[in-house]
Amino acid sequence: MQSGISASRELQAALQTLLTSTNQRGLLATIDKESIVPGSTISSTSSSFLADLSNLSTHIKPNEALYILLRRADALSSPDKSLAAITYVPNAAPVRQKMLFASTRITLVRELGGEHFPETVFCTEADELTPRGWEKHIAHTSSENPLTKEERDLEDIKQAEALESRGTQGHSLAQGGRLAIRADDDISAALRTLGEGGSENLVQLRMDAKTETLQLASVSSTSPSSLAGEIDASEPRFSFYRYSDPESSIVFVSTCPSVAKIKERMLYAASRSNVITLAQNEGGLKVAKRIEATNPEEVTEQVLADEFKSAAVEEKKGFAKPKRPGRK
Repeated sequence: MQSGISASRELQAALQTLLTSTNQRGLLATIDKESIVPGSTISSTSSSFLADLSNLSTHIKPNEALYILLRRADALSSPDKSLAAITYVPNAAPVRQKMLFASTRITLVRELGGEHFPETVFCTEADELTPRGWEKHIAHTSSENPLTKEERDLEDIKQAEALESRGTQGHSLAQGGRLAIRADDDISAALRTLGEGGSENLVQLRMDAKTETLQLASVSSTSPSSLAGEIDASEPRFSFYRYSDPESSIVFVSTCPSVAKIKERMLYAASRSNVITLAQNEGGLKVAKRIEATNPEEVTEQVLADEFKSAAVEEKKGFAKPKRPGRK
């Protein structure tokens, strides 16, 4: 999924300065409105790339995403002008910011010139941007050893999320046009009641990792301001929430805490689209909005309001009365 955001002229100019500088190790960039704009510069204070990584520490925050462009040659006077494009998206960053930075990183490299970036890195921990963390990254990418089970599982997660984001269902989850996931019988009834306007407005589903069966976790009622506290934070959840707008719109909320096990994360990433299909076909729901978050606390009342506010603005623009043509 691409975000539609583009690199600004200021960033293009800052990149050229970085490429010709003999004392600038890197450049930070962030997203402002509809553009990727330059931020602070990273000075070079040593004769090696790894040592200069220590200069990043004052710019790295645990809850703020960032793009980091770094010269890779140890000597900045070297004719080698290759760069590393780093996308830093910490788990504690707001969910909207995480989605925006992740979906725009390909655009960043493409618009600045892919020939400048033989190396692109995506990281979520500040420790990965230290000399020791980078050495681990190099050792991992250059290793010819087979992947460990955990690494294979992580690759499966990435592939499942890529398939899900394109609306494509894997063969293991969709066979003959029918859902391959197993679901408890009481789920359909709970979802139908939700859509029909029952007294409870929140249905939470969980995936049992051992049996790979979708289960009804809870049915309750809550306000938009209390939704985050109502969703279970100890394990992943698929939640369907009936919002308090005039249409009683259904919001699908997918949460997967960072403490979740690898297999759980893989199951939830691969099953999102199928769970929505189940809700629509078996529960008769029409999902108006989708929100994906790491932790429930990210699903605030403001996030919900912003989702419906942006939809209202788009609808208003779409039905704007055309201007009267001028006289000939």
